[in-house]
This record gives sequence, structure tokens and C-alpha cells, in this order.
Amino acid sequence: MKWITRERPKIDRIACPWLIKRFIDKEAQFFFVPPDDVKPKAKELNATPFDIPGVEFTHYADHCTFDYFVEKYKINDQAIHTMAVIVRGADTDRHDIAMQASGLWAISAGLAFITKDDHDLLENGMMLYDALYAWAKHLQSEKHTQNPIEHLLLDVYQKYLKQKAGVRKIPDWAKELKEIIQDQIDTNLSLSLKEVSKGLNVHPAYLSREFSKYFNDLTFGEYIRKLRIEKAMHLLNTSNYSLSEIAYLTGFSDQSHFNRIFKKTMGKNPSAYKKSTSKGKGDTKG
Repeated sequence: MKWITRERPKIDRIACPWLIKRFIDKEAQFFFVPPDDVKPKAKELNATPFDIPGVEFTHYADHCTFDYFVEKYKINDQAIHTMAVIVRGADTDRHDIAMQASGLWAISAGLAFITKDDHDLLENGMMLYDALYAWAKHLQSEKHTQNPIEHLLLDVYQKYLKQKAGVRKIPDWAKELKEIIQDQIDTNLSLSLKEVSKGLNVHPAYLSREFSKYFNDLTFGEYIRKLRIEKAMHLLNTSNYSLSEIAYLTGFSDQSHFNRIFKKTMGKNPSAYKKSTSKGKGDTKG
């Protein structure tokens, strides 16, 4: 079967051919042409167009073309579903939905930059996605540094168990977690307990249970909301952003959600808060 898409592929237009060749049609042929030529050439070559607007194989809502191929051909391989989220994040610039998305984007962009022929780029990309599939299928639990079990047990002891009786020592994971949250709160709007637990190599159930002991008696969710409200207060005081924009920038699902949480925390809604602080500034100047 023949397939055709836009020239100079990077993410979706490499990932989809890989998926087709590996799971749908081993004899598939691919053509890369200027965007305006895709549909005319598709008719001329009797090829199926993909990853362009107005065709069947394209983006739908927040899903990319790779997602549609997986759904269309009912590919039930769990590794492919893991890859789909990574491809989606890289292809739609939503690197928060999979920590590997940023890396996939960086490698794909670099590969496209140094490879001028699109078919050579596809050939090199096939190996890239073979490697990503192997990781998703067999290696997700592997770490780069493989310590002997004794070292792992000693590490757990030093980090979590070695505390003087009657004295609550702040464990290393709590210090590290605070740094992670501070580093990511402005850019990773969907920061989750499960995500940070992976980064810390700490079980999420343990992290959830112990979190409040070292974070002002707040749960993880309450602590993140507190930081987002503080950021919102700063934006309300220092910027001209609309309430909808501030809701987006601080990780709330929409303005209504932002208003509700802000009022619950501060006792007044964001617009009333902004008016009161603006009035206070005016009185100070007077």
C-alpha cells in the first residue's frame, strides 16, 4: 500500500510509517512531498494521505495521527500504547504528559536537522522507534545505574530509616522533592504524585503517607494548590493577564475551577482580590 504525507518529517510523520511497517503493512511505500502537493499526488499515485488536515488519518482533538492509527487498526500492544502518549506529547508540544516526550522531540528535531533526504530520515527514524519500542516493551523498570541489592538496601536505610529517636530528621527525599516541585511548578502544570515518585525512586503510597509530615501538614495536592494560588496572587498583583490566562498559567483546568479554589483559599474570588490590592496600592500612593 502507498502512503503520502508532507515533506521534512519529524515526529508523527516518522512514528506513523514505523507503526505501519512494523504492525500494519510490511510492504508499505512512503512518499514525502510539499504540503500543497499531498492531495493531488495522493490521487495520482493512488496513495493514502496522512498527517495533514482534512483526511482520515490525521489529528483528532488532542490526539495525534499516531493515536488514530493505533485506534483504527486496534493495536492492543501495551508498549505501543505507552509509546503513543510519548509521541503525542512530543508532536503536540505537551511534554508534561510523558517525561520522555522532551527527549523524543530533541532527538527527532536534531535528526531532521542533520539528515536532508526525507527517505534517509525515515530509515534512521525506523531505528529510533525500534529502540523506543524495545524500551517500552522490555526496559521501563530498568535504571541506568544498577547497584547490588546490598547497596540499595543501605541507600534505603540511610535515606529513610536512620533517624534519632524522638527527633524527626528531614529525609533526603523530602529535600529533593521540595527542589523538584520548586523547579517544575512553573512549567509542569500537571505535576503529579505518581510522576515525582518515579523521579525520587520512592513508592507513591509511601510518599503520599509521609508527605504531610514534611510539608506543613498538607497533602501533596493541597501543597501544590497552595503554590499555584501563591503564583496566581503574584500574577494578579504584577501583571495585566486576564483571569482565564492566569488560570491557565497556574495549572487550573479553567477559570471557574480557578475562581472556586482561589475563593476557598483566600476568602474572596480573584477579581475581588485584585481590586482590593489595587485599591491598597492606590491608597499608599495617595
